[in-house]
Amino acid sequence: MGEILTLEDAKRRRVAARILGRRFVFTNGCFDLIHPGHTELLRRARSLGHYLLVGLNSDRSVRALKGEGRPLQGEQARTQVVAALASVDYVVLFDEDTPLRIIQELLPDILVKGGDYTPASVVGRAEVERAGGQVQVIPLVPGFSSSQIVERIRTSRTP
Repeated sequence: MGEILTLEDAKRRRVAARILGRRFVFTNGCFDLIHPGHTELLRRARSLGHYLLVGLNSDRSVRALKGEGRPLQGEQARTQVVAALASVDYVVLFDEDTPLRIIQELLPDILVKGGDYTPASVVGRAEVERAGGQVQVIPLVPGFSSSQIVERIRTSRTP
């Protein structure tokens, strides 16, 4: 099971990874309703390095991005679920609208986002590349989206 860390703890883990010559991978998201698209993204991200740290948007941050009514699960539940996934080593909760501050402080070797982004649109790309790291965009798994799942739930009729 992955560990839930503060940013300060994550920075210490990052320093240790550098000393050991290990690749440190970072991705982020809301992870409100975990689905196969999420698990595939995290599995593929983890395969790019030795450690995977997931930045998880706080409840306030999710509301700012997705609107009222989201998240459906609180940050404590989402943090526990993401940390329990086999591909995840560490989880850090962040309250900002973007993970830029975490990325600037950690400077991961590899910054990963899903295929709904282009490399040029990935927050923190310039900082990571300037530090010698790289950005990877992993294709989405067709048919899976938290927003689509939420809409299906909202419009479904119970007998």
